[in-house]
Amino acid sequence: MKRITLIIAAGILSLGFATAHAQQDEDARSMAELLRLIEQGQARDSQEARQREAAFAQARNNQQSLLNQARAERTREENTSASLETQFEENQQHIITARQALDERLGALKELFGVLQTVSGDTQGRFSESLTSLQYPDRGEFLVALGSKMAGASSLASIEDIERLWEMLQREIVETGRVVRFNHLVTKADGEEADMEVVRVGVFNLASDNGYLEYDANEGSISELLRQPEGRYLSTTGDMMDAAPGEVVDFGIDVTRGSILGLLVESPTVRDRIEQGGIVGYCIIALGIVGLLIAIWRWVGLSGDSRRVAAQLKRETASTDNPLGRVLAAYESNRGADTETIELKLSEAALKEMPGLTKGLLFIKVVSAVAPLMGLLGTVTGMIKTFQVITLYGAGDPKMMAGGISQALMTTVLGLVVAIPMVLLHTIVSGQSRKIVNILQSQSAGLVAQHSEKNG
Repeated sequence: MKRITLIIAAGILSLGFATAHAQQDEDARSMAELLRLIEQGQARDSQEARQREAAFAQARNNQQSLLNQARAERTREENTSASLETQFEENQQHIITARQALDERLGALKELFGVLQTVSGDTQGRFSESLTSLQYPDRGEFLVALGSKMAGASSLASIEDIERLWEMLQREIVETGRVVRFNHLVTKADGEEADMEVVRVGVFNLASDNGYLEYDANEGSISELLRQPEGRYLSTTGDMMDAAPGEVVDFGIDVTRGSILGLLVESPTVRDRIEQGGIVGYCIIALGIVGLLIAIWRWVGLSGDSRRVAAQLKRETASTDNPLGRVLAAYESNRGADTETIELKLSEAALKEMPGLTKGLLFIKVVSAVAPLMGLLGTVTGMIKTFQVITLYGAGDPKMMAGGISQALMTTVLGLVVAIPMVLLHTIVSGQSRKIVNILQSQSAGLVAQHSEKNG
């Protein structure tokens, strides 16, 4: 057994030595390969470095020649620049000489052409904004060409050009005083376009069946105003459209060519003013309408009672269709009673008539007192709104505060507008009522005195 064990151990050791020797041979081959690769890389790098050095040396040798070429080019360009400067000065002198010769030959015509250039430029601006451009759209091209010719000083204006400019100016003067009808494409307020009959009043306004029109000089188009002026100004456009040739009609002309008309259009209407009052303004108007209706109702009723009482005063018999007749009927039914009873009966009959004669008067008086108080309430709320806007956005933009201020002022105005007529109506209606009451009292007192004399 020991011999077998020794043999096995010797085999293992010999196997290990063989493996280690093989590993050493493999490592030796790898190191040799690595050394070979390093030597090849160094050789390649050395070759590239030599190539770069050779290129650098060649470029360095060429620098002097490039510098000499650049200096030669600079000298050539400087000579060219000097030659061009000399030529420029000569040309300037030629131009000065030519201008002097031109001025001498033109003489007084130079001033004329200067004025012609100024007039053509001003005329071009005026004609572009004139309403007559709708009928004469080709004037702008001629004026632009004439202005360019005068500004260039390369050619002179001909007699035909001057005569045509004079003709245009004369035509504009004539058209300023004419009223002309013609058809043109008009953009309506709803955005649709239609071929409509248009009336041009001089160079001031355009009108159609729908009211005033607006001319856009940039696009050369006509459009209806989004909002027409109210009142007599709008009614004159209809008269102008319906007028026969040669007929004289009243028409509102805007001599500022749209500025005043724009202000009239932008000014708020009565409806806009009412809307500015807000909820308080609507309440004041509603209260005023109710008070007005009651005042009219009582005025009509008391007027009828007053007429019937006046008719009763002329009759001998009592009629129950009026307050005085009913009081006299109470006297007739109690003619045989004593004076004290008669007096009480007549007082009772007069008191029965009082509610019918004074009803509604208290409400009219209350409306006349409450309306200005509601206006004051709207003023306070409007100022609160204004101060809130100032707190949030500051006081830099007045338009932000306009809503609150408009509400404050309009509610005050509405309160006064309602209160003043209510005070007058209350005075009139209460005066009629007191008149009838005074008649009843005087007639009752007369009847009591008459009855007392008969029984005395």
